[in-house]
This record gives sequence, structure tokens and C-alpha cells, in this order.
Amino acid sequence: MTRLPLGSSPIDFAGPATNWWDDVNESVQWQDGIFYSLCASYALVSAVALIQLIRIDLRVPEYGWTTQKVFHLMNFVVNGVRAIVFGFHKQVFLFHYKVLTLAILDLPGLLFFSTFTLLVLFWAEIYHQARSLPTDKLRISYIAINGAIYFIQACIWVYLWVNDNSTVEFIGKIFMAVVSVIAALGFLLYGGRLFLMLRRFPIESKGRRKKLHEVGSVTAICFTCFLIRCFVVVLSAFDSDASLDVLDHPVLNLIYYLLVEILPSALVLYILRKLPPKRVSAQYHPIS
Repeated sequence: MTRLPLGSSPIDFAGPATNWWDDVNESVQWQDGIFYSLCASYALVSAVALIQLIRIDLRVPEYGWTTQKVFHLMNFVVNGVRAIVFGFHKQVFLFHYKVLTLAILDLPGLLFFSTFTLLVLFWAEIYHQARSLPTDKLRISYIAINGAIYFIQACIWVYLWVNDNSTVEFIGKIFMAVVSVIAALGFLLYGGRLFLMLRRFPIESKGRRKKLHEVGSVTAICFTCFLIRCFVVVLSAFDSDASLDVLDHPVLNLIYYLLVEILPSALVLYILRKLPPKRVSAQYHPIS
């Protein structure tokens, strides 16, 4: 039997009552610091997207609203909205009606889905054109899928506003996980197809290698981020300790949003930083 040192009591060796994770989560200073850091990070990414949009417009103003311009505009909006949400995190997380918190946190996630699946649409058009396949239904499918997702999510929010039901809230989280799976599969399908098509291209050139690296990198980043999003959302649906829509889980929010939105957005913006050529290019497609 181990003897305690003279003058000590068993409670001295019991360890701290709470661990560092609980201390950080329950600290108002840490909560403010983490959420304001997320706000600053999103604002920075939003600013980069806006600067890139302005650069593209100055470079090729005659093209109008191209896919590239719309992608950067949507990035600016999504990250800007997130920055505002985390800038006012105390108000957002403490709404009297929980559905308002859920809607404000989930809506930018849906916009993030629309923004990045725009890349899938763009790649699908390139792939179909290269294979002499019809492209007229691709944009209709993109609009229809996004429209259906927003409609279903709006119905879930309205139901929760009328009747705050834990079962419907659970269904809403599973629905968001399914949306993430759809995005991940879209990148895997068309990003993978375009990557393999470029790899088999007979002519070796610097442009081909760069495009191969671009498509492969963006596909891997986006597939991974949407897969992580799906896993965490499903986990939070079954385990309240992994919930992201509460004020006292700042560390979890920091890790989650860094991995599934901030880093992917920053990396994709960096990879796609090249400006379009001034001359008309067959690879540069206007949206309409």
C-alpha cells in the first residue's frame, strides 16, 4: 500500500475536477477568442475571393458573368455570411427559438454546397463536350437538385418553427449529411472522370500537367471536406456532446469549420488563382 506524504490528503492526488477541454469550452474568454478567430478567418477568405473576382473582371470584362466569376462571387458571399454569423456568435447561439440558430448556421452550409458543386457542373460540361455528349440538361439538373435541397430544408425549418420536435431536428441533420454525400460523390464522379480523361490525353504539355494537378487537387480536397462534414453531422445527430450548434463547444466548432470550409475554400482559391487569358478561349465558358 502506497503511503501519502506527511501533511497531504487523498483529495490532493485526485487531479483537477475538470480537464482542459471542459475548461476551454466553459470559458467565456476562450469562446470569444475562438469564434472571433473564425470570424476573422472567414472574412479573410471572403476578401481574397472578392479581390480575385475584381481581378478577373478587370482582365476579361467583355465575357460577362462566367462560371469562374460566379464561383468567386459565391465564395465571397458564403464566407462573408459566415464571418458575420461568428462575429455575432453570442446572439446567434442564444436565440430564444432554436430553429433560428439552426437556420443561420445551416444556410451558409447549403450555400457552400451550391458554390462548390458549381465546379462539378463546370467539369461535367467540359467532360460531356469532350465526349460529344449532350450538355443541355446539366445546368437544369444543377438548378433542380439545388432547388429541391433548399425547398426540403426550408420545410424542415418551418416545421421546427411551428413544432420544435427533436425527431425532425434529427432528420434535418441526417438530411444535411446526405447533401454532403451528394457533393462528395459529384466530385468523385466528374472530378475523377475529367482527371482520367486528361491523364489519357495523348499530347504531353505543361498546360496539360497543370490542369491535371488542378483537377486532381481540387477533387481530393472537396471530396475529403464533404466526407468529413457528413461524418461530423451524423455524429452530432446521435451524440449531443458532438453538437456544433451550441455556444459551449468552441473547440469542436474551430476544428470542424477549419477542416470543412475555411481550409478547403482557401486551398481551392489558391489552386484556381490563375487569371483567364485575354483572348477568347474555348476552355472559358460564359454562364449564359
